[in-house]
Amino acid sequence: MSKKIPTSRVDKLLGSMGYGSRAEMARLGKAGGIVLDGADLTDVSKRIPVTPDLPGRMEIDGEPLDPVAGLVVLLNKPLGMTCSHKEDGALVYDVLPDRWRRRDPAISTIGRLDKQTSGLLLLTDDGDLLHRVISPKRHVAKVYRATLARPLNGTEGALFASGELVLEGEDKPLAPAVLEVVSPTEALLTVTEGRYHQVRRMFAAAGNHVEALHRERLGGLVLPDELAPGEWRLLSEDEIASIFVS
Repeated sequence: MSKKIPTSRVDKLLGSMGYGSRAEMARLGKAGGIVLDGADLTDVSKRIPVTPDLPGRMEIDGEPLDPVAGLVVLLNKPLGMTCSHKEDGALVYDVLPDRWRRRDPAISTIGRLDKQTSGLLLLTDDGDLLHRVISPKRHVAKVYRATLARPLNGTEGALFASGELVLEGEDKPLAPAVLEVVSPTEALLTVTEGRYHQVRRMFAAAGNHVEALHRERLGGLVLPDELAPGEWRLLSEDEIASIFVS
């Protein structure tokens, strides 16, 4: 049995994607600002099939329509930005198109990087994907590059891999993590959990201090070298699937 294709009024669809109110979409349609399959779509009360190929068939003010649903953004998060909708200061959402803040469902970060951590960050309006990535049952690996205040003492690898390390203020041991030494004061750490400030607290438990922290990989998805801090791009279906490939 074939899956039924959902339909939506054009003004309601565009409103949920953050383009504007129904009244604004009505004015835009009458002005020739909405094009579907090469023809002006002036009646925004018209219902249309919401198919995956719609962004390739519809233009808004001369630009291709945004992805309708399941939008997944890869951001190289710079230092100093917060993964929040409401806090003061620079937010990760500031680098995205303004209209995306008005999308319904809303765009949220998949997990968080603290203000002083940079690197690979995903944002999405797909709640199911978000929960799959952060679910403890999935064991999605996260790889961080840590620059340390003091040289490694050689015991950290065994401690982190033991599955017996209990962070200060907690009573449940951490899942085993893998340490790869890059230099005396730099290491890659692979963890499968997302506890509060986990990597920083792990090195603190080993008697060291993290001076810089950068996330390089999530599952099988690697932060591309060509994506500069503050830059973002949409992920393809294959790239989304790679998150769950270790």
